Amino acid sequence: MGEIEDAIERADRESFTRQPPKTLKGQIGYLLKQMGSAKAVAQELGVTADSVNRYRRGARKHARADVAAKIDDAVRQRWQPMVRKRRQKQAAATGGITVETRARFGYTSSAGSTDDGRFRRLTVKLPAAYAQRLFDARDTGASDQQMREIIAEGFKEIYFQDGGGRAMGLSDVEINDIDYLDLDF
Repeated sequence: MGEIEDAIERADRESFTRQPPKTLKGQIGYLLKQMGSAKAVAQELGVTADSVNRYRRGARKHARADVAAKIDDAVRQRWQPMVRKRRQKQAAATGGITVETRARFGYTSSAGSTDDGRFRRLTVKLPAAYAQRLFDARDTGASDQQMREIIAEGFKEIYFQDGGGRAMGLSDVEINDIDYLDLDF
């Protein structure tokens, strides 16, 4: 996963109205209910169906660290899909998406007024259209770089050009060297 996709996943997780199961037995029980069989869960996790059944019965109280991480990821991926879809739909329709980042921004402008890239800490509320483009890009398997370009275009329009009020000669904005990036919708 790339930085942008991770940020979307974190924002999705923050929208949970109830917390997912925390115990190994509870997580396995949830996955069994979602996927239907121990064999399907085992394939997803890369373990045997017998191991899945041992986790379910409580005969094995702890999974290896790598398997425990896979279990946690599988549960979180499937947890409250309707809540996540509703939040994303709202962000894409009216709410927009807030991007907070510290990264190196550079841009190209009209002759004689370029800015060398420098670190900036920005928190910008991008309109719903950018949220929709970002979700569509993620759903179609876009690269992290393609999703960065969508965010950079939004920053250009909303932050640097102030919605059309200034810097109209600005032609290109780049985001590089991301220290952190966080999304909220």
